[in-house]
Amino acid sequence: MTGLEPYVLRYWETEFPNLRPEKGKSGQRLYKKKDLEYILRIKQLLYDDGYTISGARKQLNGSRGDSVASVLETAKKELREILEILNEK
Repeated sequence: MTGLEPYVLRYWETEFPNLRPEKGKSGQRLYKKKDLEYILRIKQLLYDDGYTISGARKQLNGSRGDSVASVLETAKKELREILEILNEK
């Protein structure tokens, strides 16, 4: 489902404390929907966004609400500056 090799998932389980799938009686890992969403988020951070393991861990552990608010505040500030420049001309 994720397109990842099993050894990658096992490694990520050691690196990301929140990734702890349940295990069945036979020891087979049972991934739930939230586990898969978390795995896909890790994959995006590492493969698409270019984060390191440490950086992805910090991103996932950090308050996402704060980072979104920060990005929005920066965008507002930049848009105001552009508007001021346009109004001067």
